[in-house]
Amino acid sequence: MTNPNSEGQEQIDLADYIFKRLVQLGLGSVHGVPGDYNLTILDRVKPAGLTWVGNANELNSGYAADGYGRIKGIAAMCTSYGVGDLSAINAIGGAYGEKSPIVHLVGTPLTAAQESGACLHHSLGDGNLRVFSDMNKWVTVAQANLIDIDTAPALVDATLKACVLNSRPVYIELPTNLVHAKVPAPTSPIDLLVPGYDEGHEAKIVASIVEAIHKSTKPVILVGGLAARFGVTEEINEFVRLTGIPTVSMTFGKGIVNESLPNYQGVYIGAVGDAVLKQQVDGADLILDFGPLHSDVNTFGFTAAPKADITITIDQDSVRFFGQNPDASGRFFSPKSFMNKLLKNISATKLPTYPFNRGPSYPPHLLQNLKPSPDNAIIDHDAFWLRMSKYLRSGDIIIVEAGTAIAGACTLILPDNVTFVNSGLWLSIGYTLPALQGAALARREQRRDGSMEAAGCSGRSILFIGDGSLQMSVQGISDIIRNRLDATIIVINNNGYTVERYIHGFNESYNDIQPWRYTQALSFFGAPLDDPEYPVIAEQAKNWGQLRSVLAREDVQKGKGLALIEVYMDLEDAPLPLKNFAVYMANRNRTNGKH
Repeated sequence: MTNPNSEGQEQIDLADYIFKRLVQLGLGSVHGVPGDYNLTILDRVKPAGLTWVGNANELNSGYAADGYGRIKGIAAMCTSYGVGDLSAINAIGGAYGEKSPIVHLVGTPLTAAQESGACLHHSLGDGNLRVFSDMNKWVTVAQANLIDIDTAPALVDATLKACVLNSRPVYIELPTNLVHAKVPAPTSPIDLLVPGYDEGHEAKIVASIVEAIHKSTKPVILVGGLAARFGVTEEINEFVRLTGIPTVSMTFGKGIVNESLPNYQGVYIGAVGDAVLKQQVDGADLILDFGPLHSDVNTFGFTAAPKADITITIDQDSVRFFGQNPDASGRFFSPKSFMNKLLKNISATKLPTYPFNRGPSYPPHLLQNLKPSPDNAIIDHDAFWLRMSKYLRSGDIIIVEAGTAIAGACTLILPDNVTFVNSGLWLSIGYTLPALQGAALARREQRRDGSMEAAGCSGRSILFIGDGSLQMSVQGISDIIRNRLDATIIVINNNGYTVERYIHGFNESYNDIQPWRYTQALSFFGAPLDDPEYPVIAEQAKNWGQLRSVLAREDVQKGKGLALIEVYMDLEDAPLPLKNFAVYMANRNRTNGKH
């Protein structure tokens, strides 16, 4: 089948067109699971110059694509119709909520079968073969059903453009009979300019923000995790440096601001954190809120959410002044252009020196005052996270699971130029192990194309995950080994779902898990036993002496190959912020969710 309106142009398969466009956008690998509806699509992955990852299941594939997309700015996964895309939809929902750009390509039945409503395998048997695409409309920003070869190329381009500009998943259906349909080869890159962009209006918004800063005497900068999706991390850091305004990050936003900047004050966790820091934020007369995600968890029961009447909210495609509707204040569509204008205006003006007072819970203060732990002492959360700061180094990717890990990681002292990945909204436990695979793969591609060295990044990808979360997605270890990725997994073994215990049912059996022999997992999933090119490390640490010994090893420090370090902690131990937040959650659940 050939597009009749393209005589004289180079013709390529529709599947090749899709992959060619993805390569142009920076994609290097395709995640997914094979199935009979997508096998001929997968034939075209390698010829396009892409790597097929091959995940153990579709849910992990989606999680991994999410991790990959947060590093490279675009990700892709390919699944089979019905059972495949529904297995992945949980991961796609998380990527939609937390703005991770994934192109979900689904192999679908023959167009004739779809038109006739045939009773096909992997369908619900009711003749409605559109039901799964209807489900995905709720968790994707754009969809494309490629049933018309005349319009397919333009539809692909529009859908990929929506993925990039919105930093959210899209859904593309490719019927099996149209995989090899001929379409014109692309002759120019996808136009990523946003229609309606008004540079003059953008300049007016910048001027209004600068005016508000000048009128303020007690401003605060608040950095949220969605700011990482704008591609302006360097510009935000320069803005923090130039202004000298006291700056805090949300939990879902840690790592965006270089923590060595003198006006950076730490992670703001509202009423469950440092009272001095909360007093400063509460006493501000202006808050500049970059990339906000004001979920109940990310704001620790909404106690870290800024007051709307003093806040300028700077989002991906809009600015909201003091609680106004963003349409009333105007829209801007180029975050980088906007930030460059803001920096130019700030550089041309003189701002006062703003006072700030780092409270007693500021992590460097806590680490400085931390007493030495005897070698035979059990490992405790509050000291563990502070001391792990010394293991981290510039350029690391640090991935932290929901629950005890992210609550403890608030006190990690990060070196400059790290990428910190966590969840602030979706909180699907188990997400981070496959996300580690995706992130490590993205980092390897950056190293190979030279972009990582240019950014001064190391090759280490490090995950902190609880034992309960690990059991949710443990096949991700297999995917790491299959692709020979450099990764370090630090498993916190505290015998169950600690965060759930503190919320409700501390000693109930539903918060228990089956104890596994975690250090044997690498062998079970086929890790090479003696390969100098891919070293494998599996160690346990049941006290501080053993942990210090493991972390001091040169091979562990280097981060080459795969390492799994199992760290034992007491079942009743948890970071203090988590304990305080669990009390809030328990009370809220008893009061119909009111806050």
